[in-house]
Amino acid sequence: MLNVNGDAVLTTLRTLAGFGAVGSGVCRPALSPADLAARRWLAGEMEKIGLRATIDAVGNLYGAVPGADRSVLIGSHSDSVPTGGWLDGTLGLAYGLEIARAWMEAHPGAPVGIDLIDFSDEEGRFLSCLGSRSFCGDLPGLPAGFAEDAATAGLGSAPPIRLDPQRHRAFFEAHIEQGPRLEAAGLPIGVVTGIFGMRRYAVRFDGRADHAGTTPIALRRDAARLLYRFADACHHRFRQAGSTDSVWNLGKVSLQPGAVNVVVERGELLLEFRDLDPVALDRLSAALAALVGEFDGQEGVRVSLEEAGRLAPVSLDATLQGLVADAADAHGARWMPLPSGAIHDAMVLARSVPTAMLFVPSIGGRSHTPVEDTRADDIVLGSHVLAQAVFACAESL
Repeated sequence: MLNVNGDAVLTTLRTLAGFGAVGSGVCRPALSPADLAARRWLAGEMEKIGLRATIDAVGNLYGAVPGADRSVLIGSHSDSVPTGGWLDGTLGLAYGLEIARAWMEAHPGAPVGIDLIDFSDEEGRFLSCLGSRSFCGDLPGLPAGFAEDAATAGLGSAPPIRLDPQRHRAFFEAHIEQGPRLEAAGLPIGVVTGIFGMRRYAVRFDGRADHAGTTPIALRRDAARLLYRFADACHHRFRQAGSTDSVWNLGKVSLQPGAVNVVVERGELLLEFRDLDPVALDRLSAALAALVGEFDGQEGVRVSLEEAGRLAPVSLDATLQGLVADAADAHGARWMPLPSGAIHDAMVLARSVPTAMLFVPSIGGRSHTPVEDTRADDIVLGSHVLAQAVFACAESL
């Protein structure tokens, strides 16, 4: 069995954390100087272990094993949210770099390789999972502002790096869980069964602006008052309609004209819900539509609904899940199957190539914050488990 160096994984993670460091966290949005510096450093590390590194016009960094005609692909992302943590995305890259090194050292010149990819803009500064969508040929056009920033960053016009089904036979992504389940269960490894689908909606409330000091409460067509009642009703209705895994968030409210002495004329509520079960998502959508119908016209306020986006849930490859579970067992690592509520590049890849994910615990369930952390022992154990699963996959090709 090939061994990976856990200390090398930790060293890579700590080095990457220095790019865009802000206190204990990082600020490394896509195409920022810190993001590009991290990618160029990682490209150098890829070259050191014998990978051929290229960066394309959207910022994807790809390290390929020269001479291999088929490969297992490992990847994640090095961009971050503006006030992010040091492990989100980079964990999978540090694992991949060390796993690729160990494989190439043991199998020089082999026809099967282990390639590594660092996807651009997973966090969505311009578009969520932009890099992996480009890689899979699922990016019809660049979002506003991207081309200008890419040119300023000096990415040039390098041709897009594309998924090659003949070469890329499987994809693995390791990630911090970003939630509390593994830590609460006292388990060091999560075998990801699938990634939640998501639906987003805008609910609009149209009332009438009036003087807040002179208009009696009973005569107001107050869009804000109905919006708040509607938001409270959503929580009760979604509990009834969703599954035990369903989650939802009423994340943004805007009120117009936004003056304390004017009755609110227009309100907008942006919300989303997520689940792995498409039937549960359909039930939640139906519950929301029914609720809009019930509230429309109350207190003289019109209520309307518009879908703002959706992603279908994705189940990950059962055979590859089995390899991760077997590897955990071989290392004496207790594990549990669990879905991912967060969106990852693996969600995009899974539509085109057999895909697996491994989670390690997040301390306190915290992520997308500078306090994001994982125990070093769990990081190292996760690298050994993923390595064994990837090696088993590569040896079967």
